[in-house]
Amino acid sequence: MSASRILALSGGIGGAKLALGLYRVLPPDALTVIVNTGDDFEHLGLTICPDVDTTLYTLAGLANAELGWGRRDETWTFMQTLGVLGGETWFRLGDGDLALHVERTRRLAGGELLSAIIADVARRFGITAEITPMSDDPVRTRVVTAEGELSFQDYFVRRRCEPHLKSLRSLPPVWTRSSSVLPTHT
Repeated sequence: MSASRILALSGGIGGAKLALGLYRVLPPDALTVIVNTGDDFEHLGLTICPDVDTTLYTLAGLANAELGWGRRDETWTFMQTLGVLGGETWFRLGDGDLALHVERTRRLAGGELLSAIIADVARRFGITAEITPMSDDPVRTRVVTAEGELSFQDYFVRRRCEPHLKSLRSLPPVWTRSSSVLPTHT
């Protein structure tokens, strides 16, 4: 381990790009990135961590530069089939990306900490920086609009920030690391 470490706080695509710039110029073990998890949510029965995944894909060289999110060279068979079946397709999950969501959800249900899962995925992707969530417990950003309260991803992705924003709030964890069952959020 190097004598000094650089700590970066990251959220979204911009934070991942900043982390990548630091990652490229610092010694291999000098960077710690703490990533936002307030935008995480449950979708299609899976735990989705958009900012964490964007950081992982970006530092591993797997990010889709064209879309700005997800994996490059992604395929969309799952989403196409889900659409034919009448399922929810507003939050697009590529086939390769889907594998990460399935594995993370399985491991969380088995009692592993989110930080341990992220560290393992980073190692498997060949990332030498330390990537850690801001919390191992779910913290959810809620958007209060003129039409009612929405999850962040519902407001940002599905509704494209159209409802008039009144305020933001954060839901405290509804479960703890000692919970044996994952929560469901609406």
